[in-house]
Amino acid sequence: MVFLTSFSVLVISDEPKKLYEIFDSIGITLRKTNKTKPSLSTNFSTYDIAFLDIDAEGWESRLTELKQYMPVITFGKPDIKKAVKAMKLGATDFLEKPIKKEFVKEIFENFREKPKIEVDGLIGKSKVMEDIYFGIKKAALTDSNVLITGESGTGKELVARAIHNLSERRENPFIVINCTAIPDTLLESELFGFEKGAFTGANYTKKGLVEWAHGGTLFFDEIGDVSPLFQTKILRVIQEGEFIKIGGSRPIKVDVRFIAATNKDLTKACKEGGFREDLFYRLNVIHIEIPPLRTRKEDIPLLVDFFIKKHSSKRKDITIRGITEEALDALMNYSFPGNVRELENIIERAIAFTNSVEITVKDLPSYVLKSQSSKKIMVGSLREALDNFEKELIWSALQKSRGNISKAAALLGIHRQQLQRKLKQFRIAP
Repeated sequence: MVFLTSFSVLVISDEPKKLYEIFDSIGITLRKTNKTKPSLSTNFSTYDIAFLDIDAEGWESRLTELKQYMPVITFGKPDIKKAVKAMKLGATDFLEKPIKKEFVKEIFENFREKPKIEVDGLIGKSKVMEDIYFGIKKAALTDSNVLITGESGTGKELVARAIHNLSERRENPFIVINCTAIPDTLLESELFGFEKGAFTGANYTKKGLVEWAHGGTLFFDEIGDVSPLFQTKILRVIQEGEFIKIGGSRPIKVDVRFIAATNKDLTKACKEGGFREDLFYRLNVIHIEIPPLRTRKEDIPLLVDFFIKKHSSKRKDITIRGITEEALDALMNYSFPGNVRELENIIERAIAFTNSVEITVKDLPSYVLKSQSSKKIMVGSLREALDNFEKELIWSALQKSRGNISKAAALLGIHRQQLQRKLKQFRIAP
């Protein structure tokens, strides 16, 4: 029975024939495959999943590289030590030779329902979030500076922390500088510190935030709101990798990776003279844009479940286990101007006020419900109206099925393949 149609599968083995036969028997059409010795120049981003034979020499280094780009299924002769080592190195699963068809089928069934790349701390399996995960993992492989943009509440600091935690600097400090919280009068002492006796009241030597970040990552939060003086001071550190403490006589070298975030349009700010172009280009080596929640509504059910689990323990008198379909539908139809942060606030508030084991519509803020009842009459062609209606039905089915395509197709009364075509047409990623 055909249950999948097309995957880009990378097979690394000296004898891949048996796997090909299994793939063919369970209905998987391979687009790219059979790289027995991929080089560093291999474009791994074109593949969805890898099968790595660990009976081949050098499998450890291949696994270490591959896992940064995709899930890796290892396979080999029965060997517990090797299997355990593979899992510790980051393999998604291990299959014993001779490989059994049912195990391969199960892997693809599970893989179909999960994002191809996952990052701890970030929730979402939409296509736009998968792109974010891939960008994070690529950024973590380098030491280049990163600029993260997106509306307030989208999770820019979470992305910055994910990059740090996946990088070789993970054991060293991750220092956050809230750029809007440091006045210019305290700028140098906070960033660079001071020597004892540098000024009246300097009775000790103080380390600045830049020095504390040595060996690690320095995160500038809301870099678009800083003053011209702030821009000038940090530009030297980024360019030269050094600074001078207040009262100091010699430069101090630092090894720091810089990540900055903003909800402002820095390109526009540069043109208008509000932000230095040289600083912008220093920071914007790698750019990651976080999409607003309203453009990835298919992630809302996952986020709701996550926040319920996170905050339900705050209620000591009742165990909150979930949310009603009606309440979830109301959230799916809300625009979330405050993005993920607003959704978390809504769920935490609902948990505090609910009198049942599930969050109901009555537990949601009135403005969420009001946005539903005050929808504007749409003006446009019949085709546009039908497309919008069809898209809403698909969203609703995905919401009720928690993103399971097969169940959503059953709810809609169509074949799975038909739903997949519709998801592609409307650019909805489950």
